[in-house]
Amino acid sequence: MSIIELRNVSYYYTPGRYILNHVNVSFAAGKMYVITGPSGCGKTTLLSLLGGLDTPKEGAVFYRDSEITGAGLEKHRRNNVSFVFQNYNLIEYMTSIENVRLTAKTDPLPILERLGLSAEESGRNILKLSGGQQQRVAIARALASQSEVILADEPTGNLDQETAVEITEILRESASEYKKCVIIVSHSEEVAHMAEEVYELSEGKLQKRRFC
Repeated sequence: MSIIELRNVSYYYTPGRYILNHVNVSFAAGKMYVITGPSGCGKTTLLSLLGGLDTPKEGAVFYRDSEITGAGLEKHRRNNVSFVFQNYNLIEYMTSIENVRLTAKTDPLPILERLGLSAEESGRNILKLSGGQQQRVAIARALASQSEVILADEPTGNLDQETAVEITEILRESASEYKKCVIIVSHSEEVAHMAEEVYELSEGKLQKRRFC
């Protein structure tokens, strides 16, 4: 069953020059999706529309069959979606626990430990952690919010290949174990091959990819 979807969505900066051209796509809970495509093709724009950071020029975004503008974009961002960014987007003067506590409905430590950070590491200032550890904190913050949709914009872009695979596996487990809908924008073919469904965005059109 679809949890979030784009219905006939178009987006452009100049009329007639579509970044997204009448896109229809739906995403379900419990699955990890990857959206690929060349730089500048509109992948981040698509993610921003799903997250209520921007609105379509045509068409609409629906969350559980309700248009997100009806309930309010701020409410959608607060309750329904969580973002994971390439640059982690954590508050640098806080510890891991303090960062996760900003969105947590429960004790953040078990979630951080589940993602591989010890209690001692969780109590450190964010800047004293490696890039891979910081991205784990960002994912923990998304999980702690209890929102049903995780939107990840190039979450492994700053990481080495081994760490990138580990982080992607964590996101995949978040979908299967926590029943999240995880949507990742990525250039990485390794990340794409770990997804259950892959879409490619090119010239404003979104097409499902099939691997041989």
